[in-house]
Amino acid sequence: MNFNKSILVLVFACALFVGCKDAENKQPGTEIAADAEGKKDPNAKPKKIAAANLQTANFAVEGMTCAIGCAKTIQEDLTQLEGVQEATVNFETKQAKVTFDKTIQSPEKLTKVVEAAADGKTYKVKDMKS
Repeated sequence: MNFNKSILVLVFACALFVGCKDAENKQPGTEIAADAEGKKDPNAKPKKIAAANLQTANFAVEGMTCAIGCAKTIQEDLTQLEGVQEATVNFETKQAKVTFDKTIQSPEKLTKVVEAAADGKTYKVKDMKS
């Protein structure tokens, strides 16, 4: 019985260690410069997005089953895109909000990123409003 409890505690601790990382603090109005593939380079100098180019997209994400594995992964994928100032994904409400540079990104590109996460079949974007 003690052996089973020990294994259970070890598995739980590993899950927390892998799944729960502190969110990166970033200041609104800045973004990290992206590499050639469109992923942000954390060592690059942040650049400002002109207010005239900012656009916000709100949409529902179907298929999420957890806050740490699903919502956080989708949020990180969106945040790492070039031109994205801020992305939040709320597991409880199944809603996402992305503020981005409309000269670099579009609602269609954001949809592709969300729907390509995981196996490409799990998540679906619904009710895109921008």
